[in-house]
Amino acid sequence: MRKDLHTESTLPEAPRPHLTMDELQEIHERLLRFSPDALIVVDEHAQIRFANDTVRDLFGHDPESLIGKRLDMLIPERLRGRHEDHIRSYMRDPDNRDMGTRISDLHALRADGVEFYAGIRLAPFRLGEKLFVAAAIRDMTERQRINEELVAAREEADRANRAKSRFLAMASHDLRQPMQTICLLNAALLRVVPQPDAGELLRQQEQAIASVTRLLDTLLDISRLESGAVQPQKTDAPLAEMFEELRSEFSSLAHTREIDLHMEPTNLVLSTDRILFRQLMQNLLGNALKYTEHGSVRVCCSLQAEDVIVTVEDTGIGIPADKLERIFDEYYQVDTHGTKRMGVGLGLAIVKEVARVLGYSVSIDSALGKGTQAQVRIPRQHLVRADLQRTDADAAAPCGADARKARVILVEDNDGVRLATELFLKFEGHETLSAPSVAEAHKLFDKARRGDILIADYRLDARHTGLDLLMSLRERLGSSAPGIIMSGDLPTVLRAMNEPVADCRFLSKPVDTRVLLEAIEELSVASS
Repeated sequence: MRKDLHTESTLPEAPRPHLTMDELQEIHERLLRFSPDALIVVDEHAQIRFANDTVRDLFGHDPESLIGKRLDMLIPERLRGRHEDHIRSYMRDPDNRDMGTRISDLHALRADGVEFYAGIRLAPFRLGEKLFVAAAIRDMTERQRINEELVAAREEADRANRAKSRFLAMASHDLRQPMQTICLLNAALLRVVPQPDAGELLRQQEQAIASVTRLLDTLLDISRLESGAVQPQKTDAPLAEMFEELRSEFSSLAHTREIDLHMEPTNLVLSTDRILFRQLMQNLLGNALKYTEHGSVRVCCSLQAEDVIVTVEDTGIGIPADKLERIFDEYYQVDTHGTKRMGVGLGLAIVKEVARVLGYSVSIDSALGKGTQAQVRIPRQHLVRADLQRTDADAAAPCGADARKARVILVEDNDGVRLATELFLKFEGHETLSAPSVAEAHKLFDKARRGDILIADYRLDARHTGLDLLMSLRERLGSSAPGIIMSGDLPTVLRAMNEPVADCRFLSKPVDTRVLLEAIEELSVASS
């Protein structure tokens, strides 16, 4: 007979609002027996008084067989003495806590003799006057394996970074040395080759050398920044001074391209790393001049409520709106619509990295055919003061002094660089004494006289630097002998110095021959 569906419902009975005491007790018992963690309760003598069913899965022991046994039977024998000390210490001041500071501190022992990494959580409680401790235990082998892999990966990354730093140190010096030789030889040939056609070829070669030098500098700069090898060393830096240095550096290029380069006056003084800030501005100015065919490039700054804003503005070809978001990417270059490709697209990537290191932000506003405006936003906390007063001494610049050809003492351990530098200086009319080592340099010092200019590589050998040699010459002469120190890793050299060195110029290799001659002339005038 078919059952009446209306009189017999197949739906489950609605749950009662409250569980009975018996049901709650059964839930508690099942939680204890089948908890995901192995649960063991010991008394104050470290004897096991309770073990749940999960203990069988984790340790391989029947829970009932553990009752009355000492807890150390679940500890590897080699660790039992130390474990006893931990137990005694814990029982004196029991509290809820994880056992051990690291997973690798804790090992447990299975019934088959296999050890595993254990995570243990302790919770004390009392029944009357008796102290008990509940231990929740789980297998942490997989987690430990992951931790060890992470540690190994971090150590490998650290080794890679150290190797990269060593490479950068090597590259900054060893790769620049042959470039220095080529640059000086080319400059020397330009002085002595009379044929116009040959001279034009040498000038084209000079441009190619300059291009390779810029590329090498750029690649090393971005690698050094990204590796974290650069840490800012902040000093008080008047923006007016830095703007004047930049104007002097870029005025020749601006004149060649018939572009008006204008630096607006400012009296702001920042607390910044002068080398990094100059590097940031060099790349912004270089980009502006590179992509401006006519018109002007202007640098100015303004003081706002929360920031100092330094702006580099040009009337160049501009950047399409849909390309602006990618211009800070490494090796990315905007389609210049028929103009030739210049550089490798790292200038603004370096700007971004330097700004990050200094705690600044950089933004670019541009439109195709309407020029570009780059803004460096410097938090006002980096502002030292805005009322710098220039003294007469600051404003005065040596001019009208009779140029004279100073005698040079050249110390360079690289034979190619030394011979090329000596040849170039002699063609420029400078009497030049040269030495390949510190020992030979000290012999030349016997012939030294006041007004001689020391030109030396910074890194001469494992124990001596060119700066050490300059100090030695000054002691010998009893006066502040002028010096020019050259280095393939000039930023690192300057950061290692505790204080400025008077009557000394620091130049980066490969050296710009024009800058070298200007430094010699400036020091000659100062020492006369």
